[in-house]
Amino acid sequence: MPALFLAMLLVPIVEIYVIVRVGQTIGAGPTILLLIADGMLGAWLIRHEGRRAWRALMETLASGRMPTRELADGALVLVGGTLLIAPGFLTDILGYLLVLPFTRPLARGAVVRYAAGRIRIVTPGMRRDRTARPDGRVVSGEVIDDGKPPRDR
Repeated sequence: MPALFLAMLLVPIVEIYVIVRVGQTIGAGPTILLLIADGMLGAWLIRHEGRRAWRALMETLASGRMPTRELADGALVLVGGTLLIAPGFLTDILGYLLVLPFTRPLARGAVVRYAAGRIRIVTPGMRRDRTARPDGRVVSGEVIDDGKPPRDR
């Protein structure tokens, strides 16, 4: 959670800095117009790509296939849309990367690689009293409940 807290603290500060620098370069009026145009384009894109992702999900479900790609696309459009709604240029750049159909597969691949490293696969033949260690070795064990609450370590 410290990374999330740090991001929530730093992202608005960096966004304000970038907006001020853009405003100093092109002027306050054009910066405000650019932010408004960016927001309108983002809202249109979210609506368009959200519908597209929803249709793809429904078609995949209707065909009886597992909708893994479609669910990932829907999640990326949702997160990207949230970033596009937030005012600022940097969050909009990341939002466009997640929402645009030609950059979304790159983001989806990165998310899949990240998630694959965090998911623990349990096979039907795995016994309950066996736990795989990070080094791949399996340690057998037994849990004995003596009715006493656990001690603080």
